Amino acid sequence: MDSPDTLDPSAAPGEAGPDLVYDVFARACPSRRTLEHVTGRWGALTLGALHAGPLRFNALRRRVDGVSEKMLSQTLHALERDGLVHREAQPVNPPRVDYELTPLGHRITERLLTLIGCVESSMDEVLAAHGRYDERHDGTVRP
Repeated sequence: MDSPDTLDPSAAPGEAGPDLVYDVFARACPSRRTLEHVTGRWGALTLGALHAGPLRFNALRRRVDGVSEKMLSQTLHALERDGLVHREAQPVNPPRVDYELTPLGHRITERLLTLIGCVESSMDEVLAAHGRYDERHDGTVRP
């Protein structure tokens, strides 16, 4: 392989091939998409919510305050495809579906929760920085 940011040209479409070096900074690397699923607003919150144990869809939606039904469904599908979440449909009436982290999902979520804890414990500093920034920029808030 010529560089670590290229896929193996001999691999079939959708396959990485044996010589792929995973590099999230490379546009074609599949790890970038998984990182987006894990670190996106709804992905991070969904994984964090499932860390305590399995949840049904509506309980998960209540825990992840503000997520729409459609967005939670899309997020769960993406995380399931990435192998981070397991969906268990119970053959009962009315239908019951439980979601839980896979072993891979647990490993990744442990690291994610460390980041979440760091952000939460740093919020006083973050809010102070917001205030200083806003003062320097005539009180206008910029993204």
